[in-house]
Amino acid sequence: MSVDKPARYVGGEVNSVMKDLSEVEVRFAFAFPDVYDIGMAHLGIQILYDMLNSWSDVWCERVYSPWPDLDRIMRYRGIPLFTLESQDPVRDFDFLGITLQYEMCYTNVLQILDLSMIPLRATDRTDADPIVIGGGPCSYNPEPIADFFDVFYVGEGETRYRQLMDVYKECRASGMSRADILRRICLIPGMYVPSLYREEYNDDGTISGRVKLYDKAPDVITKELVTDLSDTYYPRKPLVPLIQTAQDRITLEIQRGCIRGCRFCQAGQLYRPVRERDPEYLKQLALDMMDSTGIDELTLSSLSSSDYSHLEELIGFLMDECGKRHVNISLPSLRIDAFSLDVMNKVQDIRKSSLTFAPEAGTQRMRDIINKGLTKDDIINGATQAFLGGWTRVKLYFMLGQPFETDDDILAIPELADKIARVYYETVPKEKRQGRCQVQASTSFFVPKPMTPFQWAPMNSPEEFIRKARLVKDGVQSMLNRKSLSYHYHDDHQTELEGLLARGDRRVGKTILAAYRKGCIYDAWNEHLQYDKWLEAMEETGVSFEFYNYRERPVSEILPWDFIDIGVTRAFMAREWENARRGVVTPNCREMCSGCGARCYPGGVCFEGQD
Repeated sequence: MSVDKPARYVGGEVNSVMKDLSEVEVRFAFAFPDVYDIGMAHLGIQILYDMLNSWSDVWCERVYSPWPDLDRIMRYRGIPLFTLESQDPVRDFDFLGITLQYEMCYTNVLQILDLSMIPLRATDRTDADPIVIGGGPCSYNPEPIADFFDVFYVGEGETRYRQLMDVYKECRASGMSRADILRRICLIPGMYVPSLYREEYNDDGTISGRVKLYDKAPDVITKELVTDLSDTYYPRKPLVPLIQTAQDRITLEIQRGCIRGCRFCQAGQLYRPVRERDPEYLKQLALDMMDSTGIDELTLSSLSSSDYSHLEELIGFLMDECGKRHVNISLPSLRIDAFSLDVMNKVQDIRKSSLTFAPEAGTQRMRDIINKGLTKDDIINGATQAFLGGWTRVKLYFMLGQPFETDDDILAIPELADKIARVYYETVPKEKRQGRCQVQASTSFFVPKPMTPFQWAPMNSPEEFIRKARLVKDGVQSMLNRKSLSYHYHDDHQTELEGLLARGDRRVGKTILAAYRKGCIYDAWNEHLQYDKWLEAMEETGVSFEFYNYRERPVSEILPWDFIDIGVTRAFMAREWENARRGVVTPNCREMCSGCGARCYPGGVCFEGQD
């Protein structure tokens, strides 16, 4: 009782899984390297937890990063990190799986290993230690954290874990060493064992090549992908947290991928091709999850829900069934058009929450550069319909520091916000207004991500980011409707570190380890970020922002993640990088195929309309 929210650590949630250890052959600890309140909202863990526990020979349990108060107690008392289900030490498990959802969790990965009393470096582990496996979007550039993992699973987890469990059981039964087991695992598609490779460098610090240390190790790691999302694992009895979490709602994933092709968006490239779930399958899932949880809100999960081709049918069904059960519906990732506003008008209460637009840039020139596929008319028309429908609050999301951006593009952000506020006063009669409208503009700072057309782009310095944010702030203050406007921007130092970790190579691992040893954890939380200690760690390990962040990388340069094949080809990304430079828009996948390469996976939007 000496820690905040002790229910984070006790387990016993509704739908958690307990098993008889005498009947289990493989124990799998699944870790989310952030606090319980965040990790419990993650759908990926729910899916894989359900899948692994559906097998009688495997018991999957969960572990989350202890909050700093419990972290201190565990270190002081020598208490090993334990799972929620059995309360057994993580170090006693066969596998420790760690999902890598964002780069700023990397020191928390080391916290989990350290508190588990597992050696931080994979080379220091023995046969008695669990096999540490990483997955998730950050595994598409695993090199900065390669020293800390035995294996990375590249791709969607539903496809290869059964094979991995069987190979592991076979190897263990034959008495294989840890090293021999890892050599067997590397032969499973999608599995990357970093200890079997070595990076080599040119005199200028760039990568000259990769050397295999085991002849049978694959030259290229190909992304694993589920081609039929209506014939796969999904939790019909999802875990119900004991305390309020980041998202206390049932999550219904309606599709994966996105047809839009925004050039800054990593998820839009990684999860190609777009694959939809069958509406009948989704209807039954929704009913089962509502019945098994008692949660009073359901949300549709997708990168772009408006592009789901059965949305109208599904929404009609859910509105009827959720109404009977007094369950609210949440509809994120919708384009603000007439249909979406009509639906939201029916499902939201009379007070109406704010509407969100993501123009990403203030000018059409910049929206074309990033391939946003959104015009000023789309934005203004959407705002007009929203205000006429009774909404008075609008949130606008923009990004500063994108390639080829000018100050004119930046100054257009407050101008666009002001125009939207003006729409309210010009559209809604005075007698029908519910007070002043509120238009909130927020800017994040652009981070070039691997596996995107902008992976070669330079990144702004913190000083340049702040200068641009001040331009927006001053612009907002000078607008005619400034009393209806507000402005917020993201932390610049956090963004700078994210850029380093996103595009780093193996040399950055020494920096992460040094920062952790200086006390850095929970770097994704502004109040816990210790930027000065990160700078000390970088200086001590010879790593610089100038090399990793600020320079434009030539397309000919070998990138740390080039050995991973996501289907979308490097040639397509280079073509899109040039299209961005020229401001040329690429049509979305349903308008025209652009030959990105994702058709190599036999399913999804690439084959729509074909028998």
